[in-house]
Amino acid sequence: MDLNILWFILIAVLFTGFFFLEGFDYGVGMLLPFISHDEDDRSMVIRTIAPVWDGNEVWMITAGGALFAAFPHVYATMFSTFYLALFFMLLALILRGTGLELRGKHDSLTWKRCWNWAICIGSALPAFLWGVAVTNLLQGLPIDDRMIYQGTFFDLLSPYTITGGLTFLLVFLFHGMSFLRLRLAEEWLLCRLRCWSMRTGALTAVVFLICGGMTCLLTDFLHSLPALVLFIAAAVCFLGACLAAVRNHDTAAFAGSSLSIFCTTAAFFAALFPRLMVSNLQPEWSLTIYNASSTPYTLTIMSAAAACLVPIVLLYQGWTYWIFRRRISKNDSGLY
Repeated sequence: MDLNILWFILIAVLFTGFFFLEGFDYGVGMLLPFISHDEDDRSMVIRTIAPVWDGNEVWMITAGGALFAAFPHVYATMFSTFYLALFFMLLALILRGTGLELRGKHDSLTWKRCWNWAICIGSALPAFLWGVAVTNLLQGLPIDDRMIYQGTFFDLLSPYTITGGLTFLLVFLFHGMSFLRLRLAEEWLLCRLRCWSMRTGALTAVVFLICGGMTCLLTDFLHSLPALVLFIAAAVCFLGACLAAVRNHDTAAFAGSSLSIFCTTAAFFAALFPRLMVSNLQPEWSLTIYNASSTPYTLTIMSAAAACLVPIVLLYQGWTYWIFRRRISKNDSGLY
């Protein structure tokens, strides 16, 4: 198999796993200050993601490392293009991680409430920025023949990319609600989440379809039949998740939001292929899996390493979720 295509697929899989797993982490974090006025309830909510949130973030680090090793020119151009956005994202992730670790280290209500908001902001900002980045990559960027970005940070913000950011934020919020409905044991919290899921799902479905329409109008998305089919599948899955939330089918709602994220990410990569970054100055200046890749020797060594290590990582993470699969109640002990 063409190793360039293989690594394009592997990077797509890594980002898909990241958006699926970290998506509900972001959603849970965004909900934290609002889900209850009782700090014990909020601590219970944090315990649903406490064993796994840092492992979920590793998917992003691994995807970035794979991009650097397989397509170094893309890594260089992308990180310089989104430099300020990535800086804000890094600050938010540091704030979020610090909040998750320090919130339970002091009994003061003020201390805990400050960290609740830190976790919320540290979850919402990366979710929004990921949507901005993805829609910019689809729309195309002013990249010249030297693979250098010729714009500023504010060129990344437009009605379309802001809509993309809101779409990601709302989808992750709904995904987090669906996750909590599977993980919490307190019935009154589950009733509140079911009510919120119906409202959030309806709003998210509208914004999702608006973003999809803008994508079809402002990008060459329609030129890729697989991307179009996958996007339609994503919309159907999300509408199914909303319907399942209305009917109180918690497992189906989570499965629907998960499949929607899978299909949306796959549609994004299918629309880009074989490009990784699109130049809106000249199409031939786009960065592809061929003109921006590492040497064949490097790709061969990396493929062998990935074949050995990726299954181990998947088995370990699957085992972690199996061990911490039961529902959380107030009777559970924990520092959070």
